[in-house]
Amino acid sequence: MPSVPVTYSNEIRPRMFFRNLTLFRFSAPVAADLERLEEALPEHRLRPVGPLEMSTRGFISPLGRNEEALTHNVSHNTMVTVGGEDKLLPAAVVNDELSRRVQKIAEEEGRKISGRERKRMKDDVMNELLPRAFVRSSRMSAYADKKHGWLVLDTSSRKSAENALTQIREALGSFPAVPLAPEESPRVLMTDWVSSGDLPAGLALGDECELRDPATAAGAIARCRRQDLDTDEIREHLRNGKQVFQLGLIFDDRITFTLGEDLILRKIRFTDVVLDEQGDSHESQAAEMDANFALMALEFDRLLGKLEEWFKLPRPE
Repeated sequence: MPSVPVTYSNEIRPRMFFRNLTLFRFSAPVAADLERLEEALPEHRLRPVGPLEMSTRGFISPLGRNEEALTHNVSHNTMVTVGGEDKLLPAAVVNDELSRRVQKIAEEEGRKISGRERKRMKDDVMNELLPRAFVRSSRMSAYADKKHGWLVLDTSSRKSAENALTQIREALGSFPAVPLAPEESPRVLMTDWVSSGDLPAGLALGDECELRDPATAAGAIARCRRQDLDTDEIREHLRNGKQVFQLGLIFDDRITFTLGEDLILRKIRFTDVVLDEQGDSHESQAAEMDANFALMALEFDRLLGKLEEWFKLPRPE
């Protein structure tokens, strides 16, 4: 009987490359403490959400479902994945059922419902509906570059990144990673890149940007996509006082991304130059994970080193 190629569903197979980067930094002494992750995480493994719970958070294997290991190490980089289970219980469903019960009491007993009783009834509705609610699973991967002091999270949401960081802190007892503290203003520097056309070596303009008037919160906004940014039209916006808040960039013809003034990297894509280095086949999913994690971390290592240089991002001491 001919063999059948192994395939993985999107639900089971981990995504190979990060699509967004939210970054934190940590010191060398903190990096040494990360060696405890492997032994600390099992007590904080994701458990199924309970019948009367809205959500749970915990660690799952970066290698995918049915794998036991909660960390994955390649060189000086350690990957972890925070998983979640959330009940889907729309407020409209709860409110409709509550309204039905309130109306029934009004019709049968001829009285109004007090605020306190209404709250109790809403809690009862929630408790009855929760066990029957659908559960949505989620996962967010991150890795710690212990050599250079980067915590790299695959998300563009600062809130989601902070929640994942909290999970790591709870597992270790303490993890003093801090947000980036650029000494060079990203907004000012990116505005200068576009207005002057003078970019650092290896960096080129992409085809999108977001320009805003920083004078007021409700200032004019200009968004450009699939457009040449080296034009008089763009420079005219800058001469009129707008600044660059997001900028599409190409790094060494290997990575394309959009950089925000918050230094979050979005829409990350590796070019064919990088993808051609992946190789065609691997003996196992673990071997494929190793190869792609190593390739991704190497590319990000070079890019983050340049971000550190361009924006002067100090590593905590």
